[in-house]
Amino acid sequence: RYTGNNLDKILQFIPIGKWKLGEKGELYIITLEGNHLASVGDFIIKGVKSEFYLCKPDIFKMTYEKV
Repeated sequence: RYTGNNLDKILQFIPIGKWKLGEKGELYIITLEGNHLASVGDFIIKGVKSEFYLCKPDIFKMTYEKV
């Protein structure tokens, strides 16, 4: 989950070439659908084919359950 204060951990999770930083330090995730701006609170998910995408917190909570 992107908190705005954990960029170092996020960049360890996502390989080089799957993210980029904007001019003001914004985090963009390079997805199969294009570049998406990560907002604080977004979940960053790795798909089954090693693709990455963002998931908004409300959608994440409706889709997944804690185990």
